[in-house]
Amino acid sequence: MRPAARAHIGALAAVLTAGLVASCTSDTTVRAAGGSQPAGSRAARAPSASVAASVSPETTTARPGGTFTVSFAGDVHFSGRVAARLARDPATVFGPAAAVLRRADLTMVNLETAIATAGSAAPKEFTFRAPPAALTALRDAGIDVATMANNHGADYGSSGLHQTLQAIARSHFPVVGIGRDAAAAFAPYTTRLNGVPVAIFGADQVQDETTLRLYSAGPGTPGVANAYSDRLVRAVRQAARAGYTVIVYVHWGIEYTSCPDAAQQQLAGELAAAGASAVVGSHVHELQGAGWRRDGSYVAYGLGNYLWWLSFGNVQDDNGVLTLRFDHRRVVAARLFPSRLDQRGVPLPATGTVARSILAQWHADRRCTDLSGTPPHR
Repeated sequence: MRPAARAHIGALAAVLTAGLVASCTSDTTVRAAGGSQPAGSRAARAPSASVAASVSPETTTARPGGTFTVSFAGDVHFSGRVAARLARDPATVFGPAAAVLRRADLTMVNLETAIATAGSAAPKEFTFRAPPAALTALRDAGIDVATMANNHGADYGSSGLHQTLQAIARSHFPVVGIGRDAAAAFAPYTTRLNGVPVAIFGADQVQDETTLRLYSAGPGTPGVANAYSDRLVRAVRQAARAGYTVIVYVHWGIEYTSCPDAAQQQLAGELAAAGASAVVGSHVHELQGAGWRRDGSYVAYGLGNYLWWLSFGNVQDDNGVLTLRFDHRRVVAARLFPSRLDQRGVPLPATGTVARSILAQWHADRRCTDLSGTPPHR
């Protein structure tokens, strides 16, 4: 894992004016908030919870400069049967799924739980929480960054939210979409992949008590990044103008549907127009359509349940790891590595008939979108 730190989006322009453009051409070590590390290392990361401005490099390999891969998986939490796995050994929670997660230059998931051991559960049907070891399990599985901008990140109230932010700070594991205030919640995670500066945002568009009433991050209040705030599009536009390849992970959509709703499609368009190269989402508990927009941005509306507390014996058990290949700011290739939840809650890499069935479903879901299976010609 490459060392990196999150940056205040407001500080992004200041970093740029201080000489970031010049540094983008170099692959030497850059000091982050927690010290420095040789370029190209996939070991410990620098602290991210303090949202210190930094970009960290990666050495170029034999592949062309400016090309890199980013993988995404869907919803992850550590309740029920998965909690038992976490208690036994955080390093092995993801089982054979870890081999797929480690393949890309950077891998991201949606962490759909409070990181807390105390606090009062929110008055809703499902609430999730996990101990700080959950962040260790993500890192051990080869996951590099998570978003917690979702409808379960504040499941255990103000106390749970405070514990969550403390756990993130102590772990030095990069988390976006949640913070001590709006500036922190809307701050991107920044890194450099094969010479390209990348900024990754997280935001929550699910209309429930988290975003609409209690835990939408404000000027002086902690919470999640609310996708209904115009701050998200502004932050994406500012990062793109500052020279970053921008990725946004959004929690959105109507549960148990394979087609995106109007709100998803509108936000995807706004983010693409602001400069996002890729927009990825989760929340609906099944796969949704994915592909290229006419403007060249790549959108994956829904990645389903990934590491999950319950199996359903239907399409909710089908998921996968989406790997995007970038050439600087353009997504030039996309591939879903299909998987299916087993009785342990582990997304087991799929083969044979199961893999073909999941991929057929994945491609069929594109029919109710305006997306293409191939990138537009330039």
